[in-house]
Amino acid sequence: MTASSNISLETRALRYLARREHTRHELEKKLSGHERSHQAITELLDQLEQDGYLSNERFVEHVTQMRRSKFGSRRIAHELKEKGVEEHLIAGILPDLKETDLETARQIWQKKFGAPPHDLKERGRQIRLMMNRGFSLDTINTILLQAKKEKT
Repeated sequence: MTASSNISLETRALRYLARREHTRHELEKKLSGHERSHQAITELLDQLEQDGYLSNERFVEHVTQMRRSKFGSRRIAHELKEKGVEEHLIAGILPDLKETDLETARQIWQKKFGAPPHDLKERGRQIRLMMNRGFSLDTINTILLQAKKEKT
């Protein structure tokens, strides 16, 4: 038996949480890889939530704050969903994210490109990058239109 297998389930969970915020779903997946009973993991996660060590709300705030300057609302919402965040928590932050999407997209576009596309190939490249960052086509077209107007 190795030293790491002697570590209690609670200690292992607290070590994960000390490194960064986790969703309940993420932490459950990580802990279940250590051959523990599902009941023990569920009870531990319940206790961690009650004690305030584990919070999906705090995870949502953390991810939103960290990703906002680089990604659009669609990408952030998708990431939260993939991490097991409940729909009502995602729906709660979407209005704020969408409100700042245009400005965030403008900053990213300016930093990455800085000039309107000179041909269709370049336009497609700019649109693809911005869509991959989680911005809607309407937002991207608005930025490209504004950039074209400012150039002339």
